[in-house]
Amino acid sequence: MRPEILFPLFRPVTTLSGVGPRVGALIEKLCGGGRLIDLLFHLPTGIVDRRYAPRIAEAEAGRVATLSVTVGDHQKPRNRRQPYKIEVTDGSGSLSLVFFHARDDYLAKVLPEGETRVVSGVVERYGDALQMTHPDHIVPVAERDRLLRAEPVYPMTQGLSPKTFGRAVLAALEAAPELPDWLDPAVAAREAWPAWRAAMAALHHPETSMDVSPDAPARRRAAYDELLANQLALALVRRDMRKVAGRAVTGDGRIMDRVTAALPFALTSSQTRAVDEIVRDMTAPERMLRLLQGDVGSGKTLVALLAMARAVEAGAQAAMMAPTEILARQHFATLEPLAKSAGLSITLLTGREKGKTRDAVLAGLAEGTTDLVVGTHALFTDDVAFKDLALAVVDEQHRFGVHQRLAISAKGRKCDVLVMTATPIPRTLMLTAYGDMEASRLTEKPPGRAPVDTRALPADRLAEVVDGLGRALDKGAKAYWVCPLVEESEKLDVAAAEDRFAHLKQVFGERVGLIHGRLKASEKDAVMEAFADGPLQVLVATTVIEVGVDVPDATVMVIEHVERFGLAQLHQLRGRIGRGDKPWTCLLLYSPPLSENARARLNILRETDDGFRIAEEDLKLRGAGELLGTRQSGLPIFKLADLAHHGELLAMARDDAALILNRDAALTSARGQALRVLLYLFERDAAARTLRSG
Repeated sequence: MRPEILFPLFRPVTTLSGVGPRVGALIEKLCGGGRLIDLLFHLPTGIVDRRYAPRIAEAEAGRVATLSVTVGDHQKPRNRRQPYKIEVTDGSGSLSLVFFHARDDYLAKVLPEGETRVVSGVVERYGDALQMTHPDHIVPVAERDRLLRAEPVYPMTQGLSPKTFGRAVLAALEAAPELPDWLDPAVAAREAWPAWRAAMAALHHPETSMDVSPDAPARRRAAYDELLANQLALALVRRDMRKVAGRAVTGDGRIMDRVTAALPFALTSSQTRAVDEIVRDMTAPERMLRLLQGDVGSGKTLVALLAMARAVEAGAQAAMMAPTEILARQHFATLEPLAKSAGLSITLLTGREKGKTRDAVLAGLAEGTTDLVVGTHALFTDDVAFKDLALAVVDEQHRFGVHQRLAISAKGRKCDVLVMTATPIPRTLMLTAYGDMEASRLTEKPPGRAPVDTRALPADRLAEVVDGLGRALDKGAKAYWVCPLVEESEKLDVAAAEDRFAHLKQVFGERVGLIHGRLKASEKDAVMEAFADGPLQVLVATTVIEVGVDVPDATVMVIEHVERFGLAQLHQLRGRIGRGDKPWTCLLLYSPPLSENARARLNILRETDDGFRIAEEDLKLRGAGELLGTRQSGLPIFKLADLAHHGELLAMARDDAALILNRDAALTSARGQALRVLLYLFERDAAARTLRSG
C-alpha cells in the first residue's frame, strides 16, 4: 500500500480551491494525470522576469515591465474592430493600455479612472508613443510586491489560463509534505542538491533562466530521484526473478556445429561473442534473462537458432515468439532449412493453423517429437503444452511490454528467456528499460552486404522519382513506397497511403499493392506474399512494414514526408532493403523548407547506416520524450529526467541502486524506508511489492 505520508500528493486536483471539474479535466489532459503530484511534476520551461520596474519615461520598448500608474481616460472604440485604449501616467510620462474585443464593464471595474494600479506586460513603441497591449497582470498597489518576481512559464493546453494553472501549482506546493530523504548524504552534499520539497519549490519559483534549465541543481535532484526510482525498481524485479531457480542447460556443441557448418558464411565476431554469452548464461544454474540487441540485418535470428540448438542438445525444446504472423512466417522460412540441415525438427504455430494441422503441431510439442517451434501469441494459449521447454526467444520485445517477458517462460520448467530487438536503443535508454536484463549487442553486418545509396529530394521532384521508379521496375526491381498516414487528415497535410496507391496504380497498373495497419491479418499476408513472390512490384505502405519484413528482391525504398519521421524510424524503414549484394537506393522525399533539426537528421542518415550511432544522434536531436513513441513503446517516459542531458545521472543511479540492495536488501534501514517512499512516489508499486516477503 502507498505510504500515508504520500496521501496529500495523490489527492485529485479538484480538491484544490478554485479547481472545478472543467479545470481539473484540462489539468489532467495537460499533466498526464489529475493529482497534485502530476501538477508538481509538470515543470516550467522558461521564465518571464517582472522585476524590471522603471518609470514610464525610462521604460525600454520590447521588455516586460511592471509599472505603477494612475488610470486616466477610457477611449472607447466606435466599433468592435477598433481597440479600446486607456491612457495611464506616473508623473514621468504617459502610456496607452490597448485591448482588443474587450468588455467595457470589465475594464471599468479593473481600471477605474483616477485610481492607481500596477500593470505588467511588454512595453511597445507605436510611432512616438509607448503602449502595452493586453497587460498580463492588472493588480492593486497592495499586490505590487507579489508581481515583482520571475514568473514561471509552463507548457499549456487550450482552455486553461496560465494564471489558473499557476495558482493550482502553488496550492499543490503548499500541500506537499516534507518527505524523508532517500539520497545518500554524501551524494547530496557533493552535488549541492536541496531536499525534495525544497527542490520542488525551487523548480516552480525560478529566479533566473538557469533555474529552469536541465542543469539547475533542483532539476538535477528531481531527475536523479526519478532515475533512482527506476533503477531501484528494475534491480528489485531482477533480484526477485533470480530467486526463481533456473536449470543448467548444457550440451556438447554437436548440433550447434552442424548449424554453423550449414551456413554459406562465417559468423561475425559480435555474433560469436553473443553466442558465447548466451551459452554461458544457459549453462549457469540461474535463469537467463538476456537482451540480444542488433541492428537491421545483423544476424540476430541466427544467434537465436544457435541458442535454441543448445537447448535441444540438452534434450529439451525451444520456442521463438514473434509479434505478427508475417514476421513469424518469415522467421520460420529463414530457420527451417538451417534447422533441417542440422537434423532438428521445427514447426510453425500461428492463429491460422486450424483443425488437424494444429492438433498435429500440439501433439509434437507435448510429446517432445518437435524440437523447435516458431509462432505468435498463439504460443500463449492454454492448449499449448511442451514436453520440456528450456528456452523461449521473444522477438521485437518493445511490442510486448515488460510484464509479458516471462509469460511464455511459464510454459517450461525453469525456462531461460532471450529477448531480441532490432531497434537500436541508445545505451542510456537501454539501461532504463532493460536494466533487469543482461545485454548482448550485434554491431556488425554479415560480409557482402552492400551499403544503401541514400538520397534526399524535395517533394516537388515527385514526377522524376516516379519516372525513375518505372525504369527500375522495367528491369525487374521491386520497391517500397512509404507514407506516414492511412488516409487524409484535416490536421496534417500528408500524402496518404491510399491516395498515393491510387496515383501509382494509374501509372503502373496492377503491379502496385497497398498494405496498412487497418487491414485484417489475412489481407496483409496476402499482399505481402504477392509482393515477395508474386506479381506485385510496388508496395505502398504505412510504417506497418517497419519491423521484420524481408523481401530480398526489393531494392528501392521511397519515403514521403521524411520530416515527419524520427531518425531511428527512418533507419528501420531503410533496413527493409539492402539485404543482399545488389545495389540499393533509398529516396527520402521532404517538404521544404527543412528545419535545422530535420536537415541534421537527413545528413546523419546519408552519412551512416550504423543504427546505434543513429539512435544516439536521435536522442540528442529529439530528446527522450519524442523518441519514446510507438516504435519503442516498452520504454519508460520520464517526467523530470531528460536523458539527453542526464545520462551520467542514470549511471550514478544504477550504481547507487546496486549498492543499496547490497547493503540493505530488504530496505529496512532508515534510508531503506525512505527509498520505499521514493518507489511509491514514482509509482513503482510492482517493484515495491516484491519487498513484502522481506
